Amino acid sequence: MAHSQAFLDLVNDAKRRVKETNPEEVKRRLDAGEALLIVDTREDNEWEKGRIAGAIHLGKGIIERDVEGKAPDKDKEIILYCGGGFRSALSADNLQKMGYTNVVSMDGGWRRWKELGYPTE
Repeated sequence: MAHSQAFLDLVNDAKRRVKETNPEEVKRRLDAGEALLIVDTREDNEWEKGRIAGAIHLGKGIIERDVEGKAPDKDKEIILYCGGGFRSALSADNLQKMGYTNVVSMDGGWRRWKELGYPTE
């Protein structure tokens, strides 16, 4: 997908402030038995087509409104993903502004997760 330069500038600005991980690291941690809170920030129609096994859904359009109901502990690690890592970075930046201290955006997102053949629902 081709993104506008203004959007890419916005994403790059957010990425300077947020922690990032990748699918390989998330899968390694899951395989090691860590109980991770993984949040899918994609649109409803993307979520319905498939998701990372065990993820919860808080789309980018509603995550700020609903996150406290799903993740009330603002110090608990939250791993966000989207299609490729742009929307999740923007969401992570906003959650940090809301006081969440351990938010991580998964660079590569759903596309990379699927390419690697990792578990999906």
